[in-house]
Amino acid sequence: MEANWRLASRQKALWKRAAILQAVRAFFVERGYLEVETPQRIPAPAPESYIDAIPADGWFLHTSPELCMKRLLASGYERLFQICHCWRAGERGSLHIPEFSILEWYRSGTDYHSLMHECEALLPYVARAIGLPNPFYYRARPVDLASPWEKISVREAFWRYARVSPEEALERDAFDALMVSEIEPHLGVGRPTFLLDYPVQRGALARPKPDDPSLAERFELYIAGLELANAFSELTDVEEQRARFTREETYRRSLGRQPYPTAHKFLDELSNMPPSAGIALGVDRLVMLFTDAATIDEVVAFTPEDL
Repeated sequence: MEANWRLASRQKALWKRAAILQAVRAFFVERGYLEVETPQRIPAPAPESYIDAIPADGWFLHTSPELCMKRLLASGYERLFQICHCWRAGERGSLHIPEFSILEWYRSGTDYHSLMHECEALLPYVARAIGLPNPFYYRARPVDLASPWEKISVREAFWRYARVSPEEALERDAFDALMVSEIEPHLGVGRPTFLLDYPVQRGALARPKPDDPSLAERFELYIAGLELANAFSELTDVEEQRARFTREETYRRSLGRQPYPTAHKFLDELSNMPPSAGIALGVDRLVMLFTDAATIDEVVAFTPEDL
């Protein structure tokens, strides 16, 4: 029987992927982070209207390790990171697969500004470790990882590229569509871009800005039009978090989505969590970026269609 050419063709990318993961781990270990593993099957995901968890024997495969990692923060852990698989129903495309790899890290006693600095340190560290020049090219676009990276608010981005305000986009239920079609292609061109300060309606677990509670202390990282990471200062107000979960779950059910139970243990322990910040970074997309891959299929060992 001949070798499976689809699997064989990914060998070079998988060697590079392994080197990237080794460098990521080294970066966090050097900075005093504890690597943890949390359960991937959980009783109650965080309700998010645009993400569907996959049922698993009465519970759910997690869409993120976020809730468990925050419970560790609430128990006194100060610096945590995890590289794990997550699952999201119905996600398939050139940038999406239902089972994917994610890097998440959390720090107590800080906010989303510190995470921006860590991103500016992490990516050049990994690029150097795998011998990538600076600048490098992704889809024929030069990318310069030298600091400082661009920062632009969501409000400015909407006015600049979509000619509407974020409030108008939310009212028209067009926020996400405009992000994908009009705004994201312009972000991270030439150098990485932090898109920051989202409407609070788009920061379900994020802390509001003290000087403008209509905005959430949230950012997303884009490089060459590719969304790479999502981060925020954590909301620690239990009653506000409970109310947000209730509103989001009500909205999900109005869309006909599968109901979720309430994440009671997370909410019960949230008051013990100190001021903190957390971030999720797509591992598969990071590998795509550093290997100049056009699709996620090129950088994973198996796609769903291979199984």
